Formats: sequence, structure tokens, C-alpha cells
Amino acid sequence: MRNAPTILHLDMDAFYASAEQASKPSLRGKAVVVGGLGPRGVVATASYEARALGVHSAMPMAQARRLAPNAAYLVPRFSLYRAVSEQVMTLLRELSPLVEPLSLDEAFVDLAASGTAEDAESARRTGVRLRADIRTATGLTGSVGLAASKMLAKIASERAKPDGLVLIEPGTERALLGPLPVRTLPGVGPATGDHLRRAGITTVEELAEAGEDELVRLLGKAHGQALYAMALARDERPVVAEREAKSVSVEDTYDVDIHDRPRIGLEVRRLADRCVRRLREAGLSGRTIVLKVRRYDFSTLTRSETLRGPTDDPAVVREAAERLLESVDTTGGVRLLGVGVSGLADYTQEDLFAQASSRAEPVPEEAVAAPVVVAREPVPPHWRAGQDVRHAEHGHGWVQGSGVGRVTVRFETPQSPPGRIRTFLVTDPALEPAEPLPLVATAPAAPSPAPGPPAAP
Repeated sequence: MRNAPTILHLDMDAFYASAEQASKPSLRGKAVVVGGLGPRGVVATASYEARALGVHSAMPMAQARRLAPNAAYLVPRFSLYRAVSEQVMTLLRELSPLVEPLSLDEAFVDLAASGTAEDAESARRTGVRLRADIRTATGLTGSVGLAASKMLAKIASERAKPDGLVLIEPGTERALLGPLPVRTLPGVGPATGDHLRRAGITTVEELAEAGEDELVRLLGKAHGQALYAMALARDERPVVAEREAKSVSVEDTYDVDIHDRPRIGLEVRRLADRCVRRLREAGLSGRTIVLKVRRYDFSTLTRSETLRGPTDDPAVVREAAERLLESVDTTGGVRLLGVGVSGLADYTQEDLFAQASSRAEPVPEEAVAAPVVVAREPVPPHWRAGQDVRHAEHGHGWVQGSGVGRVTVRFETPQSPPGRIRTFLVTDPALEPAEPLPLVATAPAAPSPAPGPPAAP
């Protein structure tokens, strides 16, 4: 292990909820919960004000509403979160070429790879400067952990929350880890924690005292050896700059079980198209199509089909997903559907479109009937709490709520004071969806100096 705390772990504080508070002045200092708002939704992130009321991530949204009935409940705005994340990751990459993102709001950085830090003092200065730069660029706060290994840097950033910095000096690791619960270590989940507790092991110190042989007997060779090494503060995992994606997938959970087979097929095709869009955005293709179906009784089925070669063609992915759906019994209802692509590559085989077309028998031209145009009633827009909108007269705002044919909007921006609330018909033509505004206003470019009189000869 290293002899200097040159591995940095950054974890943004309550990232989604903090971004929403920064974006909406009226919510600053108040309880905010971000996640799925339907009956089966779960909490993605809760602000610290909501956490004080007992709300936490992965909690069912219905339970969160009981604990914090007066909190603001908002749908996630991933376009905003991705934009802010890219700002943060850019700052990290300025520190070192070795940046390992774990999610939109979390990453490891190897400070030694660029010579940014060589000892505890230079590492601390780097962490302090990074936190200030993040606040300046995004208006948000992040917690920083510094240590000689990835495991300890992550533990340090957790101890630093919120909005802090903790540095673990080399040589102090065993004393710090000893009294901590075994669940602190990576790879110790609820099941492993319960298994160790039944064996009388509840702290990291007791884990180390048990010895490697006992842990191998309890947990198996690979897991037992790994946990014993971590209990001794040994972690040689390097910071890996790029993590190769193994699959790309999308899924939706439905508030009410879907029973109608044509509707299920329509949802699968829609998910396939979304999955292909993600593939193309990442510059990838894949050869194995995967369908995921969670039925009314919570049983989950997966079906897959491997193609002759990788593709990013929506017609191919749609058709494969539909074939996989044919083998699944959905008569009792479906509560979740997902479509994924694995076996990824950074190229496609051009002739794969034939896989979609060759399975269909050609239809004689004269057999194709003229399309029948059916007049339909216009569907009113669906306004979701937290969504960005723009009104022709009142400007930028966000949806506070909607129902009974009306939508309530608060008009404010990240740089404005808390704004006024107005209510409109959901079909108001002056109201339209909008893109999120930047959390921090960029300074206007300085005007060029006016040309002066010509210089005297």
C-alpha cells in the first residue's frame, strides 16, 4: 500500500436533491425528495432536511410521504444531473489522468499519477482547492476523502459528509478501522453482516482477530481472504481510468399492472428504441438482446437472444425484443419491463439489418391497403412535479403540481429570488416544456475595447 494519502474519493452531497435546491430558490433549506412519484416509486435521493425526518434513498415513496408529508416531491431531471456531473468530472480530470467515475456524483482520483500530491499536506491542499472549485463551478458541495487506498478514501469521504474533508494518515488505518462495524467494509452486505454477527463478529477488529482461516471457513475462500485483507487495511486496487461497460439497458416500472398484451408489446418496442438511443450516444453496439419482465407476483423473468454480430439498429433490437416477449406469459399482469443489450462492441456489422427484414415474408405491393387515418382527440400534456417549463408571458418556471385539468407553476430561476406561483389549464398554449437552466450563471465575455484614434506617427 502507499505511504502517502494520494488517492482521493469525491462524493457529492445529496446530489440530485442538492441540484434541485440550487435550481429552485424556493426549496433551499427545505426538505426535498427526488424519485418515482407513483404508488410504486422509490426515493432516489433525499436532501439533508428530509433525511432528518427519516427519509433515505431506496425507501418506498409512500413511506417517505408518511414521514415527511410537507416535503417537496420531484421527478428526477437527469439531463441537469448529467450536465453538472460532467462539470465535476472535468475538474477531476484536471487533477489527474486517472479518474475512475463510479456514478454521476462519485469518483476516485489517483493524485500521484500526475504528481499533484506527494504527501499529506499537498494532498490536503488539493482536496481543499477541489471542493472550492466545485462550489464555484456548480454551486454544489462535495465531500472529499484522502487516504492511501481506495477503500480507506471512500470511508474517509463518508466520514466527511456533508461538505467536509477527511484525510487518513498512513499508519493510523488499523486504529481507525478497528471499532467500525463490519458493514463499513466493501462487500459486506446485510446477508454477510448477519452471517458474521451470528458467528460473534460485529466490528472490523473482531474480523481481523478471527483470522483468515476462520473467515474462509465462514464465507468461502475468495470472500474470506478479501475481507481479512481489508480488515488489516490492505487494499491494493488501482484507480482505473475507464470502466468498460458490460451492457446498456433501460427499464420502466408501472404504477398499475399492465394486462393488455398489445400495450405490453408497445412498451417493449418503446424501451428497445430508448436502449438503442443510449447505445448510439455511447458509440457502442451489441450482439445480445435481453428482455426483463417482472410480473404481478414480483417474479422476474429474463430472456435473451444473441445475434450473428453487434448492432445498433433499432429495427433489429425491436424485433428481437418482441420475439423474446412471445415466450413470456403475461396474463396475470406486468409491473416492470426492461430491454438491454450486452456483448458490446464499438462497431456494427452493416448487414445486420437483414436480420430484421429477412424473417418477414415479402408482402405483394397490391396487398398493401391504403392507411386508414383515424381522428383522435388531442391528449393533454402530462405535467410532472419538478419539470422545467416556460410560459410565453411569465418566463421560466417549474411545475409544483397538476391535477383536475390544471397545472401549478412557480416562476423562478437559479439566480432569482423565490418566485410567484400561478395556475393554468393543462392545455394552455402559452405553457411548454423547457430545458433546465445552468445552476451557476456564466459571466458575460468582456466587451472588446473601442478602437482609439490612430497612433501619432
